[in-house]
Amino acid sequence: MGIGLTIYASQEQSLSIESNHTQVGWEWEAGLPQGFAIVVDIGKTLSKISLWSREGQCLERRTRTNAVLLANPYAPLDTKATADWLIESLAEFASHPVEAIIPVAHGAAVAGIRDGAPAFPSPDYEWEIPADCLSEYRDQRDAFALTGSPKLPAGLNFGAQLHYLDTLGSLDRVTLMPYAQYWAWLLSGAATSEVTSLGCHSDLWLPGDSDFSPIANRRGWAGDFAPIVHASDVVGTLRPELAERTGLSPAVRVHAGLHDSNAALVAARGWPGLAAREMTVLSTGTWFVAMRSPGGPVDLAALPEARDCLVNADVEGRPVPSARFMGGREIETLGGGIDRPGSDGLAEVLKTGAMVLPAHVPGCGPFADMVGGWIGKPSGESQRQAAIALYAALVADCSLDLIGAKERLLIEGRFAASEIFVRALATLRPNTQVFTASAEADVSFGALRLVEPTLSLPGTLIPAEPFDADLDSYRSGWLSHLENTA
Repeated sequence: MGIGLTIYASQEQSLSIESNHTQVGWEWEAGLPQGFAIVVDIGKTLSKISLWSREGQCLERRTRTNAVLLANPYAPLDTKATADWLIESLAEFASHPVEAIIPVAHGAAVAGIRDGAPAFPSPDYEWEIPADCLSEYRDQRDAFALTGSPKLPAGLNFGAQLHYLDTLGSLDRVTLMPYAQYWAWLLSGAATSEVTSLGCHSDLWLPGDSDFSPIANRRGWAGDFAPIVHASDVVGTLRPELAERTGLSPAVRVHAGLHDSNAALVAARGWPGLAAREMTVLSTGTWFVAMRSPGGPVDLAALPEARDCLVNADVEGRPVPSARFMGGREIETLGGGIDRPGSDGLAEVLKTGAMVLPAHVPGCGPFADMVGGWIGKPSGESQRQAAIALYAALVADCSLDLIGAKERLLIEGRFAASEIFVRALATLRPNTQVFTASAEADVSFGALRLVEPTLSLPGTLIPAEPFDADLDSYRSGWLSHLENTA
């Protein structure tokens, strides 16, 4: 087909399929809702594709685990195999009257095209850029007060990725775009850029001015980026060769798309109890990202850069004070499977004082320079899981304080299913109304709302019930351990 990267062999992947109804050949059971839109969600760990009815019901969902690739001269994202899987998955939805596709992708990733084909493999932001190259780039970065983009390790500032690619000669005659818009290009052939991804700790964007940063202009990268459009804009229709291959209509509209955590913010703002009010959404997955919609002016320059605070840009380009840590990766490293209901083991952990100390992903989060460990690691599985969930809640609580989160908090994503994590946050923050929501009011639903802005959110907001337990003393002990190990 000539689309996507061709220099990597596909690796064996795990694939899961969730279905809300039965498929018989290519015909769907009479009377069931028909899918009108597809959301493509390319995360760092998982890629997902979901089919939605016009009423906002998720009809089908496919997921795929992304591979970690090694190559010279750098480690790329698993783009080629993901593209192959995506096209195969689109074909499975061809019996529906699909009208629109909107892509969502993780941040800190950049793509480029040259002569109608990918110009370079998109780097994996976890790959360690050579120290001398990274140091050279950091000498050129603009101040945090301008960009709201903190100095981050590896390639988490994708300006550092561009600097490295420049040293390889990979940016000659290139058209650049953020990763979400790469998928829009793959589907439509139209190259565009969009502010939520440009403003995701890239070093390339001024959230206060809605324009490229000085370094982006000095290095000539600003002029290399494809035209900036709104996330909801239709950039084109499905490529004819993809329409033929998948069976979808060539008239299917492809929208520009956006950064995944910003899509969660769009979904959260759809709730009547949260819209146009002071609120924060905590999106949980590989990354835990807290994004605050302030009720009034905020001094963004006062955010503590060294504690993984940053300024995102929302879909309208407005500054959004944010904080993050790699919560899902830390939980995985600790051996946790906390994304489930139940509070087994909590009482024993509080009694013994067993706890996890940060951090378990170097260079990330509010305790980026600390080396993590256990205090009184429990032998029982339920106690270990409870301690890990409490650890995630304690770090999230710190991150929320750093951006001044107050009044209302919506927890969404994978770890909203963790009862201990959610209820512990509600206990630690007694002056905040803490909510979860229906599983479908997530990143994908936020993207869908850009296609159908008047769409009502499914389900209801669910208030989190605080524990009848003394978590203040547990938190005080945890903070005391941090002071003693600092």
